[in-house]
Amino acid sequence: MHQGTLFTAPFNLDRLEIASQPVPVVEGVAASSSFGGAQFSFSQEGSFVYVPGANTNPMVSIQWMDRSGRTQPLLPTLGNFFDVRFSPDGQRIAMSDVDQQQDVWVYEWARDTKSRRLTYDPLSDRYPIWTPNDGRRITFSSVRGNRSTFNIYWQRADGTGEPQRLTESKNNQIPMSWHPSGKFLALRENRPQTNWDILILPMDGDEASGWKPRKPTVFLANPSIESEAAFSPNGRWLAYQSDESGRNEVYVRPFPSREGMWQISTGGGELPTWSRKELFYRTTDQRIWAVGYNADGDSFSYESPHLWSDGTFTDRGTRIRNFDLHPDGQRFAVLKAPQTQAENKLDKVTFIFNFFDELRRIAPRTK
Repeated sequence: MHQGTLFTAPFNLDRLEIASQPVPVVEGVAASSSFGGAQFSFSQEGSFVYVPGANTNPMVSIQWMDRSGRTQPLLPTLGNFFDVRFSPDGQRIAMSDVDQQQDVWVYEWARDTKSRRLTYDPLSDRYPIWTPNDGRRITFSSVRGNRSTFNIYWQRADGTGEPQRLTESKNNQIPMSWHPSGKFLALRENRPQTNWDILILPMDGDEASGWKPRKPTVFLANPSIESEAAFSPNGRWLAYQSDESGRNEVYVRPFPSREGMWQISTGGGELPTWSRKELFYRTTDQRIWAVGYNADGDSFSYESPHLWSDGTFTDRGTRIRNFDLHPDGQRFAVLKAPQTQAENKLDKVTFIFNFFDELRRIAPRTK
């Protein structure tokens, strides 16, 4: 794939190399420049199918969105942004930028300063979250050190010092939420037996004496996919998404006991996000829903979900955060593509029959 065009070339199986220069074969194939994927497949008998379209990960800006659905620029510069997160004081935003290589960046929107790159490793750094209360550090996932598996690191948010590794695992691990005490990190790990599970990483120490990570323990592990855990503001509850019903829904469990479970969403839900009065989540049509709750002491009660805003934003993929709540609880930062890019609907597929005959015609094998 190159800029929406699929290329082909004859391949020499004996020498394990292409036998002539690649030639274009299909134009306008939906593809992701960020992750190198394209929406096509073929059968061994020679039938070819693809999704017509352009880049499925368009450039986006970061916008404010309020309850009315109105948006206004927060970071108007277009970029290949993912994983947007507010700092605890609400004055900074961490995000992944995967335009050239996958790195973590910080933008001080309150001062309207230029975005600052936090990570510089040539391999992938993604999924930033801030440490609670003071936002002194940013926790993120990286494949540095092993080149293929995401483990968890943190680094000072001002860019000083070197990243510190917090976990070592042969499985991919993604940080999700810090407990308000700073003593526990909820993460998700892709384990071969049970798919994505929710684990808790305990942390010993303090800022003065230093921090020491302990071994993560399992909080929730089922054959279904559990992910996107978020601690409540008082730290007594953990919201998360699970596909145990056949589609993603949002649930809440007590922390650390896990005894009891409440299903919060009713028509699908992803990426739960707490304020002090409401629990928000995203639906697959990229709209935000809200649920009022009461979490006094050891009791938890909640109201029926309602649409928080009719405004929409740009889909960046499953389990990828394309919105975040400002600490004031009144507005969101959302990732939104320009209207010209957002109108690129992926709503049909195209079949080409006798595809291999066409390949032999336009890219004949040479002796």
